[in-house]
Amino acid sequence: MRISVVVIFMVYCALFLSGCKKTEVAPVPGLQVVTTLFPLYDFARTIAGDKAQVTMLLPPGVEPHTFEPKPEEMIRIGRAGLFIYTSKYMEPWAEKIISGIESKTLRVVNAGERASYRTASGQDEHSHDRKGMDPHIWLDFSNASLMVDTILAGFVAADPGNGTLYRQNAEALKVQLAALDQRYRSSLSTCSTRKLLHGGHYTFGYLAGRYNLDYYALSGLSSDAEPSAERMIALVREIKTSGIRYLFAEELLSPRLTETLAKEAGVGVLMLHGAHNVSRDDLSRSVSFFDLMERNLEQLQKGLSCRAK
Repeated sequence: MRISVVVIFMVYCALFLSGCKKTEVAPVPGLQVVTTLFPLYDFARTIAGDKAQVTMLLPPGVEPHTFEPKPEEMIRIGRAGLFIYTSKYMEPWAEKIISGIESKTLRVVNAGERASYRTASGQDEHSHDRKGMDPHIWLDFSNASLMVDTILAGFVAADPGNGTLYRQNAEALKVQLAALDQRYRSSLSTCSTRKLLHGGHYTFGYLAGRYNLDYYALSGLSSDAEPSAERMIALVREIKTSGIRYLFAEELLSPRLTETLAKEAGVGVLMLHGAHNVSRDDLSRSVSFFDLMERNLEQLQKGLSCRAK
């Protein structure tokens, strides 16, 4: 009987110790890639295939303009082989992170370095953030294609042994972007109105510029910018005089102000996605950048009264 007790005690100790060992995190094989925003995450995971582990730094649903990285997130970047961000205009905090990380193996990719930038034009002269550089470069799909090239170069430099696969995946991604661009161009060429009125911050300037839409945003570049009473009155007046049927709001941000203005003007509200980030539900369903852009196209066709071809 005493032997049984001893045996049981030894088994218990062994299980307890093995359980403790399981808390030690083993290194994940393959290239580790950390991206900041959702477009970069989606492009990078497509290029990577099964040859790299790609994660997104931004938690689901969080606005990138106001994001502040935690110490553990900085550690995750330091342990990665590749860190991909958009630009100093989109993530000013990213460059602060980079300057504070000491790693001889980390490669940093500024995905927007080859993109063509626009200023947030057409806004009033009294708001300091309205006339800055517009950071939403991925909403011009020609820019998105250049971003894919830049991200690809980072992958090949970090892991040349899988370069052929990365190049094939990137080329397929650029073909998809070109096809998406053509669908937008064709679908938005038949709209009865070209006014894209947005009751939120200045997000869709690249999209509007590429497809010759007249874009008006209620607020400036910052997602928490407060519009003036004069701009709200001007927007309601523009809605009523232009004869449009819908005012656009942005997903992941509160539509309350847009809904109030739309009610005052007697029009409906449609949602557009800026694709900076996605909801937790969209992330769990592996929604892609292309899914979001197809959803946007449907909303634009409805909101701008476009005829089907």
